[in-house]
Amino acid sequence: MLKSNVAWSTNENSYEQGKETAAKAVVDLVETKVAFLYTSVDSDVKQVLEGAKSELGTAPIIGCTSSAGLITPDGFITGEKGFTGILALGDPDLKVGVAGAERGNDPRETGRKLAKEAMKNAGKDCVPAYFYMVASPAEEEEYIKGIEDIVGRVPIFGGSAADNTVEGKWSIYTNDKIFSDGAAVAFFYTDKQMGNVFTGEYNETTNSGVITKIKGKRTLVEIDGVPAQKKYAEWTGVKAKDLKESNLLTTTVTKPLGVKDRLGDLIAIRHPMYGNKDGSMNIGANLAVNTAVIQMEASVDELINATGNTMKELNKEMEGDIGAYLLIHCGGRRLAIGDRVGEVVKQIKKEAKGVPFIGVFTFGEYGVKDHGANTTGGLMLSFTAFSK
Repeated sequence: MLKSNVAWSTNENSYEQGKETAAKAVVDLVETKVAFLYTSVDSDVKQVLEGAKSELGTAPIIGCTSSAGLITPDGFITGEKGFTGILALGDPDLKVGVAGAERGNDPRETGRKLAKEAMKNAGKDCVPAYFYMVASPAEEEEYIKGIEDIVGRVPIFGGSAADNTVEGKWSIYTNDKIFSDGAAVAFFYTDKQMGNVFTGEYNETTNSGVITKIKGKRTLVEIDGVPAQKKYAEWTGVKAKDLKESNLLTTTVTKPLGVKDRLGDLIAIRHPMYGNKDGSMNIGANLAVNTAVIQMEASVDELINATGNTMKELNKEMEGDIGAYLLIHCGGRRLAIGDRVGEVVKQIKKEAKGVPFIGVFTFGEYGVKDHGANTTGGLMLSFTAFSK
């Protein structure tokens, strides 16, 4: 039977922060099979890991920095000197292989190497039941392709590392590695169910157009032959000054863009992040010419209620008793929710019904829906449940 614990600390000493959290996380776990560890850019990440390892021993560790805080059954956790939280899983029938690596010359090739190493570290030479990934917010799709080159289409869950102010101060880490540009994975070998709901919970508007020009993979230049910022302003009525530079990031949280998957079952949200002088927009995920882009919308109330709705959907998906939840929540959504984050905690706690959970604020989210492809989005929720 799977057992889990969630623990946290805001101790001003980073080593003690990690040590205290890990000590509480392993209580009553006969053997910790994996520790999801999340901390703050305001903590000394190396010291947090050293403190955690003093209690976790050789148990596999994987995680990243979370934007501004964490969500636990005790509430929204944050601190001036940082914070650390751990979701620890123990299950005699579970094997987990963790691997992490910096980007290297080719993120797809790095993904292949990660997959092979994760299998080896789990003592396996076969495809896992599912996998968790954390990456830097840049080339997530390429890491996924590389992993799938080795294991095929295995369900994914997870999210990208984050900091507090989109400055690139984030970290990704495993037991023996800390880096800012790269990826890490945890391969799960088990016959017990994992459920994941990947959603933006935004409303589709009637405003849509065809992407007619992009730069690279993540700069939206034109929609229907019109500069992207101009078209967005026509759709939303937002003033041009609010679309310039970093103003775009906060302006678009309640009115982002979206692209449908090939089956039409999922709208992957595309978050406009930065407004360039030429009228183009930097987007937080990959784009393709001659595909439709839709203007989406949601009020702050709807963003908050989405967390409870997603938990309900996830619970319906699970066939047996749930042993733990890992809840990936976009950091941009949290910015819009602001001081009302306590309402998010209340909704999640109500639906968790006493099962341990940890919520992480990321700068990119991953998941899959209804036989579609593993994919990434921004401003989304990727809520995962593990069966007992």
